[in-house]
Amino acid sequence: MTVADVVYLPEEPAYDHEIELINEEAFGPGRFARAAQKIREGGPHDRALSFVALFHGTVVGSVRLTPIAAGAGRGLLLGPLAVRPAHKNVGIGRRLMRIALDAAREAGWGVVVLVGDEPYYGPLGFVRVPYGQLAMPRPVDPERLLAHEIAPRALAAMQGAVVHANLAEAAA
Repeated sequence: MTVADVVYLPEEPAYDHEIELINEEAFGPGRFARAAQKIREGGPHDRALSFVALFHGTVVGSVRLTPIAAGAGRGLLLGPLAVRPAHKNVGIGRRLMRIALDAAREAGWGVVVLVGDEPYYGPLGFVRVPYGQLAMPRPVDPERLLAHEIAPRALAAMQGAVVHANLAEAAA
């Protein structure tokens, strides 16, 4: 397989089953107990900002972006980002990330937040969220709470408990 053999497309409902299998394979049943999953339970991800990687017509990777709110600020939660083990380490995950970040920028979003490893996400522009600025609904290692600021000061506008944007709008 070469990188040229992989096609990247916006996510469609027809891919849902394959995406679920990839996430199960990548994260196992523990994925349902994670803080990010708790946020995603509050409402849907944005399909227009979520993408799949196809190899010969089969989904081998995906990334999803979900609208979130914290205080007066709004942003996106990235994840899950998953690639089938047989297709890892050839740049599919990073390419999916770049496509999703570009789409977020084009759609006018100011910040993308995730829970992940800084050595992987740092080269893509993610930095640690200042300690105590954001509170996830379940415990996370503060060193793994990262953000990619697309618009200046967009991260600073997000303060407090992170929830799905639908829940923030319902409470307003």
